[in-house]
Amino acid sequence: MAATIQERPGQKAARRRNLLWVGLFLSPWIIGFCVFTAWPVLYSGYLSFTDYDVLTDPEWVGLANYEQMIADPRVRLSLWNTFYFTAIQVPLQVLVALALALLLNQAGRAAGFFRTAFFLPKMTPPVAVGILLLLLFNGQDGLINRVLGWVGIDGPAWTTDPNWVKPGLILMSLWSVGSSVIILLAALRNVPNELYESARVDGANFWQRTVTITVPMISGPIFFIFVVNTIAGFQTFTEAYTAFFGSGNTTYSNDAALFFAIYLFRQAFESLQMGYASAMAWLMFVIILIVTLIQLRLSKRFVYYEGEQR
Repeated sequence: MAATIQERPGQKAARRRNLLWVGLFLSPWIIGFCVFTAWPVLYSGYLSFTDYDVLTDPEWVGLANYEQMIADPRVRLSLWNTFYFTAIQVPLQVLVALALALLLNQAGRAAGFFRTAFFLPKMTPPVAVGILLLLLFNGQDGLINRVLGWVGIDGPAWTTDPNWVKPGLILMSLWSVGSSVIILLAALRNVPNELYESARVDGANFWQRTVTITVPMISGPIFFIFVVNTIAGFQTFTEAYTAFFGSGNTTYSNDAALFFAIYLFRQAFESLQMGYASAMAWLMFVIILIVTLIQLRLSKRFVYYEGEQR
């Protein structure tokens, strides 16, 4: 047996000093996490079992808030709107981002300019995007319907017809696809050219190379974007709230744009039902957790990592 190497007292003291410095440098983050993240999360869990209106002390009500959620039809409506939006918006955004990344990958020297052009809309404040939605998708004189009119298509009432409110929001969400494009473009640059050259020798066309080489080789970044966008989709709030609920807006079809995060916000800060809103927040946390775990489980079948042993 190999002899055990004994640490000298000086080495132990140096290691303790290093750990002390590490803890010292990490302490601002640890304190911030405990005060601004961990404690609010735990306290909201307690509030979810209380009746709390901010003005008075919380009153313990047990599972009453969760029972109220089961019976609340607007909770079911907001969950349906949220699932509908996320289930369509996330795959569509991934497909558009992948298509744009493939185009940029062929752009040569102009790729830098187009990278910036595609990413700049991501910097637009979400409130401005909500207002822009009303301007572009206005059923009377919006730019989208004007363009459709040029090709003989009578555009729908995007902001007033309940059947078209969510499709309009989904299309508007593509405004911020730039960050996903940049991630996928970076992944494409790391795909070995030798694989494409071998495929060309075998007679594979562009579509075959994309399906059999490109997508599997960048499946990791695609999966990352899929998970992150799914979580963001479930938390959709600002754009829809600005367009359909801001400043007491009652002109447009609000129910079709009532996402779960919006209903939670209104319960908390308009109705001052903080206990009920906390219960809703925990419900959303559980839903996102379950969906993410399912995605992680499926990733073992569909995601390829280079050098991985199977």
